Amino acid sequence: MLTVRRPFRLDKTNGKIMGVCAGIAAWFNIEAIWVRLAFVAAALFGFGAPVLAYLIIGLVADRRAAL
Repeated sequence: MLTVRRPFRLDKTNGKIMGVCAGIAAWFNIEAIWVRLAFVAAALFGFGAPVLAYLIIGLVADRRAAL
């Protein structure tokens, strides 16, 4: 079965800071709270590497157009 994958986009309308976690949640079709909790856990145990990844994604990824 062929599935077409949509491109990743930031979700600034549902996002808290830069819309990265909300964009990831929309990409995987899950609630944003789970992505945010996973990010906080990763930031606590990852010694700041997830924060750097968050900033890079937030600066590089495209924004989702407002509906």
